[in-house]
Amino acid sequence: MINDAQEFRKDFPLLAQNMNGKPIVYLDNGATTQKPESMIHAVCGYYGGCNANPHRGAYALSVEATDIYENARERVRKFINAKKSNEIIFTKNATEALNLIAYSYGLSNIKEGDEIVITISEHHSNLVPWQHVAHAKGAVLKYIYLEEDGNLSEEDIQTKITEKTKLVAVTQVSNVLGLVNPVKEVADKAHSVGAVVVVDGSQSVAHMAVDVQAIDADFFAFSGHKMLSPMGIGVLYGKEKLLDAMPPFLMGGDMIEYVEEQTTTYAELPAKFEAGTQNVGGAAGLTAAVDYLEKLTFDRITAIEKDLVDYALPQLRELPFIELYGCDTKRDNKTGIITFNVKDVHPHDVATILDAEGVAVRAGHHCAQPLMRYLGQNATCRASFYFYNTREDVDRWVEALKKVREVMHLGA
Repeated sequence: MINDAQEFRKDFPLLAQNMNGKPIVYLDNGATTQKPESMIHAVCGYYGGCNANPHRGAYALSVEATDIYENARERVRKFINAKKSNEIIFTKNATEALNLIAYSYGLSNIKEGDEIVITISEHHSNLVPWQHVAHAKGAVLKYIYLEEDGNLSEEDIQTKITEKTKLVAVTQVSNVLGLVNPVKEVADKAHSVGAVVVVDGSQSVAHMAVDVQAIDADFFAFSGHKMLSPMGIGVLYGKEKLLDAMPPFLMGGDMIEYVEEQTTTYAELPAKFEAGTQNVGGAAGLTAAVDYLEKLTFDRITAIEKDLVDYALPQLRELPFIELYGCDTKRDNKTGIITFNVKDVHPHDVATILDAEGVAVRAGHHCAQPLMRYLGQNATCRASFYFYNTREDVDRWVEALKKVREVMHLGA
């Protein structure tokens, strides 16, 4: 069997624990992944062995902290195949990275009457900032909608992106539908009219190989905590020419060149966008996470997730009370996310009942309220797999689902 996840589970301390007296079935990897011991040791190793402020001292500990931080930047550059390490900006998370683009690039370059194009399946972090820019600058915000199977409308890609379009924002993988979007096609269309492309890679970098040069993204953002890293470390990739021309997002220490009483000149990339003391421990953890994923390989991760989805969907379709979303794609672009509802039961009640069985899933609008409304739902449940999940996890999830309507006194 492709899924030999038991081999990996030993690396994740939390998966050995119980939840509500039962072994944990953790199916909320789209929100955050569990953390391997090697990553935890890397973070503890920094704080316990060489904790110091980077870029600020000539003493050995500070130099070592600087090396850890800058080596992480180079490691990330290789991981997503950026051209230069100064195109990698560390942030708190993808949300901050996307806001940086909106405030620094968007407010400086979008003008009244310009058009911004985003997809209806965007996470709020790649939607609300563009609403703000559009309102602030008098621009027009347009949406690419979906085909019946949940994929982006090909017609909308071709017709909504026009000569008036100055920026296109698109998620590489929908955090609700789990479908891989054709970001290269979107980028090509955007570039043909002179627009820049912002790609939200939060749900992709942990699950598939990403090459920012191949997809020709102008900007690419992701969070470390969704790919085995600590919370509080994220990445913004931007093409050097664009980043160079952008004003800083935050002001303060380490992002300056010279400060006079009335004027300031800013540091070169990437320091210009990294004001203040940075999360060196998070960077150490991010390096360890990249090492873990590349040793495992994305071919293996993809195979495991596909096996789990292929194993789960037939069982779910046999349950007449289960409604599925984004699971009927006509393309080979389904990732390890299964979004569902139990008929006549609120998603929060479903999640609470599953929790009592030791099964953790997400319930709510998934920070994608426009997509929820487009789907005709207020909320849904979401199970999201990772390589340490097993078919046994699927079995326990499905068995727990069979109890939901019984607990709610609705019958089978």
